[in-house]
Amino acid sequence: METENASVKGRRGAQPSQRSHREVADELRARIRAGVLQPGQRMPTQARLADEFGVERGAVRRALRILESERLLTNVSKGSPATVAGRPGPPGLPVGPGAAPQPSMAGLPPRVTEAFAAEHVQVDALCLTAVSLTAAIGEPVRQIHAGQLKPAKIDVRVLLPSRDIDLAFPSPVDASATGRLQQRWLAHRNAQGQVLRHNLLTLRSTHGIDVHVTFRALPFTPPVKLYLLNGTQALFAYYTVQRGEQTVGQESMDMYDAEGTRSVLFAFERGAGPRDTTFVDQSRRWFDALWDTISSELVLTS
Repeated sequence: METENASVKGRRGAQPSQRSHREVADELRARIRAGVLQPGQRMPTQARLADEFGVERGAVRRALRILESERLLTNVSKGSPATVAGRPGPPGLPVGPGAAPQPSMAGLPPRVTEAFAAEHVQVDALCLTAVSLTAAIGEPVRQIHAGQLKPAKIDVRVLLPSRDIDLAFPSPVDASATGRLQQRWLAHRNAQGQVLRHNLLTLRSTHGIDVHVTFRALPFTPPVKLYLLNGTQALFAYYTVQRGEQTVGQESMDMYDAEGTRSVLFAFERGAGPRDTTFVDQSRRWFDALWDTISSELVLTS
């Protein structure tokens, strides 16, 4: 049996009265997204930005570094003003409230790859088996090995259903077959998690990257999947349950299941407007609450 003991850890302290460096980054990001600041345009000096936002220059510098890690700015230094870069990532990568939703395996990989351009990569995921996430992380790992991406630190947290619950799905129509289907799902969950962890932890020895991959177990079957990237993007999708025939071992089984790789992702980004910013912040809050309260230790063994 895997040990699944709940733990609670406090995270947030009091907010400062003046704007934080993240709020400055959000506002500048919004100006870049809206086209107020155009690609190739020089940013105002750090002194002017500090005066505008009522913060210290150090907060402005940290905000600019965030945008540089997102590949929205170039030439960030203590000297001359930074320059607005072109939109990073593959052409046509949708952002903001006008972004069209995409299937998971179309929308997730380019966004995860873009997130790995940051110096400190942070990926949080809530899902059923981590199939989509494992596949999506394959490309940035390849680019790290090729020297195209060079993060210094990678933190990945994954919430998955506990092995000790009765899954809502996948589930057999005939309840007598529940045990066999549960074992198949458990083996799949563990295999995907082990591959994900192995591929990331290998970067420690090959590239000296500070990598941490942590899994925790949920006491329920998630009806949705959620990915949080560097605290700036939230990708959300529904698991749509359907009834159909699948082969389990040598047996054809009538079951209820959801195809996560085909789930349609809705993308939200901090700084793209009040709706997007609030959704990202609330999604992060929801994830942290689950992680710190009712989730429990998860060991990827059969």
